[in-house]
Amino acid sequence: MEQKPTNRFAVERGAREDLLHGRRVAFFGGSFDPPHIGHLAVARAARELLRLDEVLFVPVGRQPLKIGLGAAYEDRCAMTRIAIEGEPEFSVSMIDAPHAEDAPNYTAETLEALQGMMSKGGKLFCLMGADSLLALDHWHRGAEIPFLAEVIVASRPGEALEPLGEHLPMGLKLAVEEPEKLENGRLERWKIVDQGGRAALLNILPGLHNEVSATELRTAIQTGRGSEQLMPHAVLAYIHNHGIYT
Repeated sequence: MEQKPTNRFAVERGAREDLLHGRRVAFFGGSFDPPHIGHLAVARAARELLRLDEVLFVPVGRQPLKIGLGAAYEDRCAMTRIAIEGEPEFSVSMIDAPHAEDAPNYTAETLEALQGMMSKGGKLFCLMGADSLLALDHWHRGAEIPFLAEVIVASRPGEALEPLGEHLPMGLKLAVEEPEKLENGRLERWKIVDQGGRAALLNILPGLHNEVSATELRTAIQTGRGSEQLMPHAVLAYIHNHGIYT
């Protein structure tokens, strides 16, 4: 039985309390196991192209579609906090902390909780990778996600998102045949509709050139080869100091 997030928004202590008031905020959920330069590149591109006031990094307690994670939740939060140091528009939230009963965390419920905290004039986005978009039809209430928060998708070179309509959850379809191209082609904006006629925007950031596999990165950390170029040095130091992934 799924448990909805409570009002434990819990942006890291010290972050601004007015985070969601009248601001353009992107929810960026994931394992962050570990956080790496690809995550930072995606967040920076979204911040620039969508004119975001804040990107909210949200380590997930338990992902429904993944079995087992390499690092404990507390370590993943700590590593993410370290990774975003020096980025004043980035914050960490613990709204997706593990449930006491070990129930999975669902993005739809988390977005609903965040929407309840948005004041008038604010706007919530949901930032994800192309792999998440391709799996959206397997998500709990996946067809509702675009209507809970405007979606931003970061795709890597060679990732097949075309034809885009085939990857949408059942009940959603494209309302246009071609996207609107903005920012000299660095941003593509599609319009999608559901069976009830509701319309939502889907933003795609094409061709981000930081292709990092978390699984391969953990292997590189274990072998001591190649991880230095793929994550902030302070994160790697935390991993070594705490014996993570060994």
